[in-house]
Amino acid sequence: MSEIQRESPVVFDTAAARMTQYGDWPVAARYAEEAAPLHLIDLCHRTRWDLQDRHIDRFTPFGCRLPEKPGTCRFENGWLVSRLNRTQVVIWHLAGGDVPPAPDEDGYTDITEAQMLVAITGSQVWRTAEKLSSLDFEDPRREPPFVLQGPFCHVTAQAVVLERQGADGTLLVALSRGYSHSAVHAILEAGAEFGMKPGGADLFKP
Repeated sequence: MSEIQRESPVVFDTAAARMTQYGDWPVAARYAEEAAPLHLIDLCHRTRWDLQDRHIDRFTPFGCRLPEKPGTCRFENGWLVSRLNRTQVVIWHLAGGDVPPAPDEDGYTDITEAQMLVAITGSQVWRTAEKLSSLDFEDPRREPPFVLQGPFCHVTAQAVVLERQGADGTLLVALSRGYSHSAVHAILEAGAEFGMKPGGADLFKP
């Protein structure tokens, strides 16, 4: 185990039933009472980078091709690459396993500790999300995965619709770490009527 110990900004009121280690991060793998139709899962330990370059299309981060249009995503081998604009993408390592090394190129910034990243997954995801944001996660013209930028819990966020099957699906939300406490409280409150519970990282299988 590394001497460095990171700390997630996401805090639930229930204790983990089993902990595991992901790189420098202690991670709640499972909670005692997880049987629920809807879960909120802490993914702050999953490594993430911001990549900016005026010639960004020359990059293939971790062997992944970049999405061509802003607002589109590419999900390959556990890597989610989201195109934010002409010169910027974000890369999220959603798979488990070994922590990937930092890219050996200019233009990358590790944003893992600067953000909160959570997954809202299960039934009634979109009815929960519509209480928290004016973004249109159910736009029928857009096929998942896709990324939206705008307000979520009254804070500027990046939100990725990873999966969508009717009322069910998986929504990933990243926002500034400093708003984590308020955002987690708001999400759990919005999902309470649909039976939302905190879920351990073992429940997240992209």
